[in-house]
Amino acid sequence: MTLGNQLPSSKISSGVESLDILISGFSIGDNVVWEVEAGTAYGIFIRNFLRRSFAEAQKVIYVSCNRSPQTILNDFGSLLDEEHFTLVDGFTSGKGKNDNTFLKFYDKPTATNVVRIENPKDIERFTATLNAIEDRLPPGARYVFDSLTGMQDLWGDENETHRFFTYMCPRLYDLGTVAYWLLEKDAHSPKFKANLRHITQVVLDLYKRKNALYIKALKLEGRQNREAFKPHAYEIRDEVVTIAPQKKETSSDIGVRLKDERMRLGMSQKEVADRVNVTPSFLSQLESNQVSPSLPTFLQICRALGINPGQFLDLGGEKHDTPWLLRKEQIFSRPAGRDDGAKIYEVAGGGKHSARIVVLAPSSVLNRHFNYLKEEELIYVLKGDLTVTMGGREERIRVGDIIRLKESFPSQWKNEGGDEAELLVLW
Repeated sequence: MTLGNQLPSSKISSGVESLDILISGFSIGDNVVWEVEAGTAYGIFIRNFLRRSFAEAQKVIYVSCNRSPQTILNDFGSLLDEEHFTLVDGFTSGKGKNDNTFLKFYDKPTATNVVRIENPKDIERFTATLNAIEDRLPPGARYVFDSLTGMQDLWGDENETHRFFTYMCPRLYDLGTVAYWLLEKDAHSPKFKANLRHITQVVLDLYKRKNALYIKALKLEGRQNREAFKPHAYEIRDEVVTIAPQKKETSSDIGVRLKDERMRLGMSQKEVADRVNVTPSFLSQLESNQVSPSLPTFLQICRALGINPGQFLDLGGEKHDTPWLLRKEQIFSRPAGRDDGAKIYEVAGGGKHSARIVVLAPSSVLNRHFNYLKEEELIYVLKGDLTVTMGGREERIRVGDIIRLKESFPSQWKNEGGDEAELLVLW
């Protein structure tokens, strides 16, 4: 029996069994904000959510301001259930600037329902388009907003993005759906993220430390289990996400201890909130351990209270300095993430820059880009003879060539040789 069948009927599965166990699934009406760092492969959580929704014959509305429709359709490939999937295109006439490269997508028929917003910078038009789609669909349709950060780039103002969110979030709650909202945490102010946490029902944090991936809850409305607020490592193997408890846990009563320090200093919640640029409501939730602070917010609160952050955390144990030299044997001895014929080895992460080596099997064909996180990348060909397809155009690439990806991403990688090909990917 699958976990999804074990969840109560009032719960909705994320499509990731170990996540459902950790947070007891989603409740009908949940808006789920995912705060993500570069290199956390958050796309796998979206893919599993879509896969589960289609298996349950649920309609899915996917809203994108960051990627072209063709890129999205190539990315999801055979996963899509065209009968139940609607793509709302805020990219072509937004970041895509109505370039013919992107407009040509609409010259050819497609079985997938794609709705282009002609002026996505007009928030009222953007909202009206979504409302019109909602009105013709049955209740319970599920949503993915694949980039709040992309919306902010489009509208140029956190306040406008917040206004859109405060309108849509309660509306989607009343429609009885589950909606995913993705944001790049470093692209938004602490105040913006705190305001979102106050409104939404679930906030999940994905981040990298050295070569490990972690997930933890920052808010879980209506859940009593506090285990999810602790860091948990996760691994990805063949589209399956496995989440395990973090062996070394931080104290779960940080909020109470921060409150004790504030009271000792005779400061009000508003005084501290103003210094940290968060809302008093968020600080109240933090002090009662209803939400967990991000690391920058935690450090700012400690600074406002004039205390050492180390006194709240267990900083004992053996320290491991990052080595300045990585031998090839070390890199390839690590477990590889697998993705449709590509093996992905983490090289470095957690700092300003991240790197990985991608190995393509002999004569393999990958019908989308191997990196779920679509952001600017530099790719250096270490070994092999390949063909890459970008915007319908094929290019042969060889050892020493460099590919720069920024707004468009490959729809196909093909290893033309009889040996493995190796790519160094930097972002």
